[in-house]
Amino acid sequence: MAMFRSLVASAQQRQPPAGPAGGDSGLEAQYTCPICLEVYHRPVAIGSCGHTFCGECLQPCLQVPSPLCPLCRLPFDPKKVDKATHVEKQLSSYKAPCRGCNKKVTLAKMRIHISSCLKVQEQMANCPKFVPVVPTSQPIPSNIPNRSTFACPYCGARNLDQQELVKHCVESHRSDPNRVVCPICSAMPWGDPSYKSANFLQHLLHRHKFSYDTFVDYSIDEEAAFQAALALSLSEN
Repeated sequence: MAMFRSLVASAQQRQPPAGPAGGDSGLEAQYTCPICLEVYHRPVAIGSCGHTFCGECLQPCLQVPSPLCPLCRLPFDPKKVDKATHVEKQLSSYKAPCRGCNKKVTLAKMRIHISSCLKVQEQMANCPKFVPVVPTSQPIPSNIPNRSTFACPYCGARNLDQQELVKHCVESHRSDPNRVVCPICSAMPWGDPSYKSANFLQHLLHRHKFSYDTFVDYSIDEEAAFQAALALSLSEN
């Protein structure tokens, strides 16, 4: 009996650590950054609410005076954002099937694998044509979702897509006190082209880190989407 227990204990020690409940199904989703919607890369966690993001994704939120968690919108102390070492260890331990070729890949290497997986590239090429959930005056992009371009309201720099506008304003106009009209909001059906934001940079980082047309849930009907967007706009007035 003692020998049998010894063999069982030895076998258990050789087994890899168990993954989260649910096995491989949905494993990648459990370790997906809610901002970039990819597997975490160098994850960090907010101390107050515990939400985890890629370090690079959270960086713009740390550059405003009173940062809010992008997920729960609660204020947090930027000095209390730490590396999510436990998540990094799990990323190196757990494997999940590639969404294209179904090959099991360590989560820490999933981004690299997907970028070179022919099956994933084939799926992306066969995606249905992009259609906005709400009628918009912006031209419908031909190949990449949400490639409408805008002009910087501070200096007039043109042909900036949404992410480029955020990056440009953070780098070039961080200390500009002028009240300006948000070119992204004013282009929306519910936008007010005369409304000037008191803190445009914070507005950009909190409202436009995501792409409107691609982040809105496609299961919502058009009227509900319109009303939700209108309520968000009015809450800033």
